[in-house]
Amino acid sequence: MLRLYDTRHRQIEPVVPPGARSMRMYTCGPAVHRRAHVGDLRSYLLSDLIRRVCERNRIRVVVCRNITDAEHLVDDAEIAPGGEDEIPALARAGGRTAPEIARSYEDAFLADTAALNIRPPEHSPRTTETIGPMVEMIAKLISKGHAYAVPDGPVFFDAASFPGYGEISGNRLDRLRTGHRAEGADPRKRFHADWALWRPSDRETAWEAPWGRGLPGRHIGCSAMSLRFLGERVDVHTGGIDLRFPHHEDERAQSDAAAGHEVVGHWVHGEHLLFDGRTMAESTGDVVLLSDVTAAGLDPLAVRLALLGHRHRRRMNLTWDTLRAADQTLRRWRSRVAGWAESPSRPMPVERVSRIEAAFDDDLDTPLALRLLRELELDDSATPGSRFEAFLHLDHILGLDLSADIGRSSSLPPGAAELLEQRLRAREAGDWAASDRLRDGLAGLGVRVADTPEGQTWSDLRD
Repeated sequence: MLRLYDTRHRQIEPVVPPGARSMRMYTCGPAVHRRAHVGDLRSYLLSDLIRRVCERNRIRVVVCRNITDAEHLVDDAEIAPGGEDEIPALARAGGRTAPEIARSYEDAFLADTAALNIRPPEHSPRTTETIGPMVEMIAKLISKGHAYAVPDGPVFFDAASFPGYGEISGNRLDRLRTGHRAEGADPRKRFHADWALWRPSDRETAWEAPWGRGLPGRHIGCSAMSLRFLGERVDVHTGGIDLRFPHHEDERAQSDAAAGHEVVGHWVHGEHLLFDGRTMAESTGDVVLLSDVTAAGLDPLAVRLALLGHRHRRRMNLTWDTLRAADQTLRRWRSRVAGWAESPSRPMPVERVSRIEAAFDDDLDTPLALRLLRELELDDSATPGSRFEAFLHLDHILGLDLSADIGRSSSLPPGAAELLEQRLRAREAGDWAASDRLRDGLAGLGVRVADTPEGQTWSDLRD
């Protein structure tokens, strides 16, 4: 059964009770005012892995992943009189409407997640289409004494009314200091750590509410959507580590205050992703998109494989060399699976497969799982048909399309798979003369072989 590190409880624990047959998971989705970069996509790979491992354990998973197509201000202040809705600003600059801008980025995000084999959620609510549930939730929080409206102004959540604030991030209310912004702390707040649930606005993107025309706060959307689409018991909530504070602290306070009990069972976060040692930031233009990877001639699933090489709870430095190595490994595995497919099917090596599955169950230890998979690849005591079945079985979790080359006329000419297997064994045994002889034989069949730090690779000269 899958066990994950819980950020709030600060320990590894099962994410569903023993015997449970279903699991509900909420994932903080994209803000569709820009393209998602590979660091953003790492967060969605985390939730996809959780889903795939649970489904392998025959647990039905229901996922809600929101689409934030409003609420983002150019000025980052919580209530910024001089701020401007970012999507409408982009629309005016590009000569398109705000909904057109949002939908274009949403479509790009969905294309990227599909290219990474991230399965779509059961629920994908948009902010602009779920304002009603947010207004209802704000009214409920006011009626229960957890929020207060300022005349002709915003509605604030009363942070002091939620004693458990800070359990996720460690940022307790009694240790929080007033933020230093150009406008200073809003004097209408009862306490400087209170945050806006609703803010007045007469801009293009605004809605009518009992407190006047305005916009929802930055955090109320996820609370309202998770309760509306998953109910008052959510097993797992995922997101990037940067969302712990204030977003997830505020979201937890809102949801629990409205429901009257703890809503989320487990908070699971993925660490930051660097690229070539740098933090990706749109403001500096220092981002790497999935389209940049494919433009470099690499398979998009090389990104997925590269990310699997590190634990989700560890900061990772992704590089072009890492991506190229992952691309070579991906092509090699697909080639080997295609070659093994020509042999009679045999039962999987149960003990080896169980060890790999156990690595996934242990807080998603993907580096160990990949290392064990490489050992299985090179294990000559396992027949080709046995390894074929194991690789395809495990690909239900890996999501690497390892069967992609099976049956392709251009994958390998007849007899080449056996020669590649023999050459691999010869190199492992240090029989370089046999390795060279087999390489020449493969060249005669139209297959060029190269040796890399990641292992033996090949290319079809007939293409």
